[in-house]
Amino acid sequence: MPRRKTVRDIRRRTRKQYSAEEKIRIVLEGLRGEDSIAALCRREGIAESLYYSWSKEFLEAGKKRLTGDTARQANARASARSAGSEDSSPPVESGGGILFMP
Repeated sequence: MPRRKTVRDIRRRTRKQYSAEEKIRIVLEGLRGEDSIAALCRREGIAESLYYSWSKEFLEAGKKRLTGDTARQANARASARSAGSEDSSPPVESGGGILFMP
């Protein structure tokens, strides 16, 4: 039994750790579709299930980012509208810019 534990510990310590850049590169390569996912995973030395979990995380992160950008834009527009509504006087053009007249 101690041998199995030792082998398991060695495998854990020698397992390759992929950086975020490596994961992104691999997922994008898979999304391009030039090779099959199976061929890509064999070449990279990863399990297909690992590729699909990275792909899912990648796409969800992109979705969250796009949703966040949309929410930020909507908040900016709402803030601009509410800032404009505080001063009900119409803008008046002047030589160098717009002036608000009381």
